[in-house]
Amino acid sequence: MSSDGAYSHRALPVDVTALALERLLWGLVALSLIGDVATTFLGLHLGLAEANPVARSAIDGYGLVGMLALKAVAVGIGVACRPLLPAIYRPIIPAGLAVPWAIAVGINLYTISTIV
Repeated sequence: MSSDGAYSHRALPVDVTALALERLLWGLVALSLIGDVATTFLGLHLGLAEANPVARSAIDGYGLVGMLALKAVAVGIGVACRPLLPAIYRPIIPAGLAVPWAIAVGINLYTISTIV
């Protein structure tokens, strides 16, 4: 397989700009961040343990502030790297933050539901 330098750009099935998509995804970042922090601390309150060793260390050492600092670093790296991408690809940054945190919320809710 070879490339002649031409790239095909696929259009989304709906009429939405990359900027509008990026804004929507940043909103999902905020919701998933809040959900992850809330469900994590609810689970900890109920006697569960944090599985991520980095997050566990931050929470054990600094509590909620440690967890929020970790999230702030992740968002800060995303925001700092955003200008490095062409505008059409910038929505990948908030998607890369929102999707894992949303999955974590789902896992946290499932785990909490097994003990309640």
